[in-house]
Amino acid sequence: MPPVLPPLRIGRHTADAPVVLAPMAGITNQAFRALCRSFGPGGVYVSEMITSRALVERTPESMRLIKHDPDESPRSVQLYGVDPVTVGAAVRMLVDENHADHIDLNFGCPVAKVTRKGGGAALPWKSGLFRAIVRAAVRAAEPAGVPVTVKMRVGVDEDHITYLDAGRAATEEGAAAVALHARTAAQYYSGTADWDAISRLRDALPAHVPVLGNGDIWSAEDAVAMVTKTGCDGVVVGRGCLGRPWLFADLTAAFDGRPDRVRPDLVTVARTLRRHTDLLAEHYGEQERACRDIRKHIAWYFKGYPVGNRIRTGLATVPTLERMDELLAELDLTMDYPGEPAEGPRGRTASAKRVALPDGWLDSRELTGASLDAIREAELSVSGG
Repeated sequence: MPPVLPPLRIGRHTADAPVVLAPMAGITNQAFRALCRSFGPGGVYVSEMITSRALVERTPESMRLIKHDPDESPRSVQLYGVDPVTVGAAVRMLVDENHADHIDLNFGCPVAKVTRKGGGAALPWKSGLFRAIVRAAVRAAEPAGVPVTVKMRVGVDEDHITYLDAGRAATEEGAAAVALHARTAAQYYSGTADWDAISRLRDALPAHVPVLGNGDIWSAEDAVAMVTKTGCDGVVVGRGCLGRPWLFADLTAAFDGRPDRVRPDLVTVARTLRRHTDLLAEHYGEQERACRDIRKHIAWYFKGYPVGNRIRTGLATVPTLERMDELLAELDLTMDYPGEPAEGPRGRTASAKRVALPDGWLDSRELTGASLDAIREAELSVSGG
């Protein structure tokens, strides 16, 4: 079969596979990106979200988050910020010191501690501020030829939709691509993503600007269905790869027009889990932290496999690599891929909720009064990364 999509172009970079790993806090660190690249080396793998102010102040955590493996290309960093000057300074630092080949701006995070300060998915409602941040980032990155992309949501809620205005503004300010998670912030990760919104955004933007779709991609077949339905130029995958980094091999094959898929037996799962932990130990430089970090991945890796509660619980509280090896040795490694039970949704599925916002945030699309004060206060609060 012919390829479903051509390679994805983001500025001066070409990704053989039109697939992007979505930034996920606490997940898409250097170790997890390396693991995913080993299955699908042709995609784009983005870092965890990094706070611009923390990066400018060179906090130890933010400096750790921008580390990449020598073979990562492009080196993709996602930034979060609410002030154009600070975002511009962070981008300038990244490009001047050669820390990144691609910068993504976060306007999609629905988490209360971010939206409460006017950031993430709340920020595009302030259209002038949104445009100013994109402009500052693009201008800071331009001299080094580093493309800037934007990731956003449909809007704050159904009554405050922003994605078409924001997409046009980002394009006019020089964004190299726009990614849309087809949910509002109020939906959080609940319900069904509105793929029709991705289609409308694709129609609204110039053909030379890639539009990437995000939301409810749990399999390679879902990705192809999204492209077929919406006409988008590539996909962004987040929760679908949790405990399943081989999804990137499936996606690469599907977009190449090949039918082969990874159907992992329990040996493959156990070996991948162990490799993930080794990479985390290299990343952190300590075994104990690696064992703590891998615990949240255990349920995702073994989803659908009949592994007993004792082993699951033991791995979810594992203190050392030695103990992990002991527990993995107890698995029935003759167990084949279980089929449908191992597939489907995973990760956060919290129900829709009211979005936490600064006082009076939705009263106007301009940044004035209490909204301006909230932005100033947010800039003084540094999360460390």
